This record gives sequence, C-alpha cells and structure tokens, in this order.
Amino acid sequence: MCGIAGQLVLDGREADPALLRAMADRIRHRGPDGEGFHVEGPLGLAHRRLAIIDLSAAAAQPMATEDGTLRIVYNGEIYNYIELREELTRLGHRFRTASDTEVILHAYREWGTGCLSRLRGMWAFALWDSRAEQLFCARDRFGIKPFYYALTAGSFLFASEIKALRVHPGVGLRPDDRTLLTFLAWGVSDHSERTMVDDIFQIPPAHSLVVKKEGIEGPVRYWDLAIREDRDGGGRDEDRAAAREFLEVLRGAVRIHLRSDVPVGTCLSGGIDSSTLAVLINGLVREEHPASVGERQKTFSAGFADRRFDESAYADLVAVRTGVDARRIVPDAEDFWQDLPRLLEVQDEPFASLSIYAQYCVMRLAARQVKVVLDGQGADEQLAGYIGYQWSHLRGLLGTGHLLTALSEAAGILRYHGGFVRDGIAQLLVRRRRRALIRGDPEEILRYRGSLPQVLYREIFSTNLPALLHWEDRNAMAFSIESRVPYLDHRVAELLAAQPLNRRIRGGITKWILRAAIRGIVPDEIRCRMDKMGFVTPEEVWMREALAPRILEIFSSASFSARPYWDAEAVRGEYRRYLDGRASYSQEFWRIACTELWLRAMFDRRIPP
Repeated sequence: MCGIAGQLVLDGREADPALLRAMADRIRHRGPDGEGFHVEGPLGLAHRRLAIIDLSAAAAQPMATEDGTLRIVYNGEIYNYIELREELTRLGHRFRTASDTEVILHAYREWGTGCLSRLRGMWAFALWDSRAEQLFCARDRFGIKPFYYALTAGSFLFASEIKALRVHPGVGLRPDDRTLLTFLAWGVSDHSERTMVDDIFQIPPAHSLVVKKEGIEGPVRYWDLAIREDRDGGGRDEDRAAAREFLEVLRGAVRIHLRSDVPVGTCLSGGIDSSTLAVLINGLVREEHPASVGERQKTFSAGFADRRFDESAYADLVAVRTGVDARRIVPDAEDFWQDLPRLLEVQDEPFASLSIYAQYCVMRLAARQVKVVLDGQGADEQLAGYIGYQWSHLRGLLGTGHLLTALSEAAGILRYHGGFVRDGIAQLLVRRRRRALIRGDPEEILRYRGSLPQVLYREIFSTNLPALLHWEDRNAMAFSIESRVPYLDHRVAELLAAQPLNRRIRGGITKWILRAAIRGIVPDEIRCRMDKMGFVTPEEVWMREALAPRILEIFSSASFSARPYWDAEAVRGEYRRYLDGRASYSQEFWRIACTELWLRAMFDRRIPP
C-alpha cells in the first residue's frame, strides 16, 4: 500500500525530477515509510512507501527486474503473491525479495498483460517495459486502489490522487462542469472515467491502458462480472449447499486478506457485514493463529450520543461474544467542522453525505494501534443489501410474469421495511423537486432502471461502489493505514454473481445467502437485523442544529451567489424552509454546501506548487 506518481514524456524531452518530487510530496501521507525515484530519459517514476509486506529495503520502489528492462511503481496488495511466486519459480524465475511487487514484475514477464487475470487482490500500478517502450498501467477489478492520469504539454502524468497531478501548473485548472453538475443533481461520483476536475481522468475498475510515444491505447476491460438473471436456485438442499460454499469461500478470502508483516485490525460497525468479518477473523485467530492479528483481534467502531444513529449496542454484542479488544470513538458536529478542511483536502472531490466522517474517525482511531484494517465494503452491492433494490426486484418479477412471487415479495417488503418504504417515497419526491435547484445540463443517472442484476452491476462498477471505495481509500490513507475489503475478493464476487436472485432477496429479506451462511456463527440479534445503518452520522440533525449557522453563512456568501451551478436564492429559501420545519431534509443541502467549500479550496485559493 503506497502512493505512486510518474511522468512519461511523449515529445522527445526528458522527465522532470523536480516535478516528480513535488508530486510525491503531495501524497506523502500515503507512504510515510520512505520514498523512491527513478528518472531516465523520458520516464520518471515516484513512490511513497507504506511498508506492509517485506519491510526490508530490498522491497523499496521503484523496483526493477535484475536486467533492468522492466520497472514498476505499485500501490496495493497481491494476496496470492506466495502462490504466484512458487509457480513462477517452477517456471525458472529467480526472486531477490519476499515482496508482492517483484511478483508482478515476473508475472508480467511470463504472461504479459494477461498477468492481470492471475492476480488476486487490489492494485494500481504503472510498469515500464523498456524493450516495448511502453508503460502498462492497470487498476484492480473493482477499483479499490486509485489511478488518475492527465495528458498535458506532451506528457502523460499519473498519480494515486488528484492533488498530485495538480502540482503541474497546466493540470486541473478548472472544474469539470458536467461531472460536477451530475454529482449535484444525482449524488453520484466516480461513475465514469471523468473526474470533477477538468482534464483529469481515472482508469475505470477492471481496466488497463498502455502508453507509448504515439499516445494512449485504451482503457480496455480485462475482467467482467456476469450476474445471474434467473430467480430460483432449487430446494432446501441446494440452498444449504450454496450457503456452505459461500461461507467457505468468504472465510478463505478473509484468511488471505490477513497476510501482512504488520498488525491487522477490523472495522466494526455492528452491521451484518462487518460483524461477519470480525467473527470469521476471531475463528481464524483461534484455529490458525495468524501473526498479523496476534492473540486478540482489535476492532474499531464509531458511536453517537443520539441513539437513533448509534449501533454501539450491536458492536458491543460482537465484542462480548468474541472477546475482541474493542475501541470506539464518538464524533460530534463540532469535531466534524474542525476536521472538514482536511477531509476535503484528503478526498480531492466533494462528497455526497456526512456519513464518510464516521469512517474517517474510525481510521484515525485504528491508526494508533494497527497499520492494516479489514472492512465490509462491497457486500451490499453484491447481495442487494440496500432496500432501494427491492423496487428493481419487484419490477423484474412482474415483468417476467411471476405475479404470485411478486405479491409475496411485496408483503415481505412491507413487513420488514414498511417504514423505509414510506420514507423512501417521500424522499424521492423531495429530491425530484430539489433537483430544480441545480442549473445546467447534468447527465441523467437512473440508478434503479432495469432488472435487479442490471442495477447491481451498475451499482458495483459505476453508480455506488466506486464512490464508496474512493472515500474509503482516502480516509484510510489520510492516516497512513491500509484498508482491505474481503467481500471484493474476485472469487467471492464470482461465486455471488452465479447465485439465483432468490438467494439475494427472499420474502423481503435482503442478503439471504449471507444470513443463511452465518446462522449459528453470528449472533441472531445481528444476523436477523433489517435496520441497515453502517458507519453513518446524524446528518439531518447536525444540518438542522449545530451546523445550521455555518451552512447559512455559506449559502449567503458572495462566492456562493456567483456560482453558475445552482440558483442561490432558491437554495437559501429552501434551506430556511427546512430549518423552519416547513420542508423535509434531503442531501442536496449538504452536496451544494460541500461543493461550494470545495470550489473555494481547490480553485478560488489555489496554492502555487
């Protein structure tokens, strides 16, 4: 886990060492354990190191093969590096380190760009092949690790974070208006190659590209996920077998995600996903004694004084049942406002809700004890865990003539999620009206259009998970900590994609196969929960009370009134209606306020490099 940056000059000039050092310095937080540079002719590579596997100096980057023809900077973890190194050794390769970085170099030498199909983990890397005179750049299957790039003044520039690219005086001078408007209108980000900064792009999940002196080839997709469309998987015996298989594959993913030469802990929200990880890790601690965890697992949680948003009781239940060493932090609105400037700087782009602040605080807490954490990201999108997916499920059943099944599912939805359905419909109407506050031409984003498999695919690769992974990576790396997400192990994902729909949602019950798999393992008080929360904050309360004077000040400012992205007077009026109790809350208020603060920090007061 590290920060990477680089330059490939395409017009005959040489790479700029001063630029590379400045880029690396902007992402120092991603790698406080060391730095490395390689500048040779048109190529410049920079690396900030967070040492996780093979802590020796031999594993430093940029790393080259023994003959110097291949050279790499890499951010991430290849969890099956041990098995790959053994296979490559049998094929005649010789290794000088115990690092996963060197495994990528030799895998590329053996299999070329096809090496990506052999890798199990998370990665963003740039690999220079001097014989082919090309830079091979790739991002992992789900985009867990970031890779941004820009083409400017005859150079291809890349980095782990947008801020490093903006060191170049010709990069990131203005917002990307359409992407920004789409975020304001629909609340989505990271849904395409474009970013909210003009002329800065990202490699999409499961894509790679090649850069030669002639220019960029790609991005091209190297892996995909086929989500099964049919509804019925058979009887009880088939269900039980599928649940057992899923549990074993998930346990195997957790086991391999614990590979580390530094201490590993767990983020624990009290929900079903993170609680499952904590319980599985505790079992592995008893049975296999992974050195990275030690004799007692450390967990990290966030709690809130307002009990409507507090899951502490569930996290405590897991802690008591497992005997973990549990740590908790309790953020409040004042803490948030004090941390907001750095949070905006860390994230590089405006964020859709205050929910990421709880995660930011958890990562800060964890960094005092461990260098790696496991987190439950990715389960909801694969297992149809969000209640909003129920509409797509019902629509698909009706569209395929399964009327009786649709009626049964609708009854289950009303039984378990009736309150959410009422609130969801009300929010849908409020948000539709408040979209009129935004001026311009945003892209239309219809997250729930199509069948349930189509919606889940879109959520995994575009409309939801990429933004969550962006926030998770930046929150963790802000405190020089590595976050790992076992539910996004590609073997887990492929197994879940092959399940029929009724193992995702059945009788209104979400995540059916996960709940079946952990019966008797995770306490039923958590296993049977239907009130999904996760790491959230009491955003609506804060925006009405503690943060209200500051938000009003933002909305009343001259800079806010001058922006072309919204109707400033209408925004002020609508927010005052909410404060007076004459209108409901919706996240448009925060998105607009956050965007204004981001524009001020990124463009109004740009600090010279």
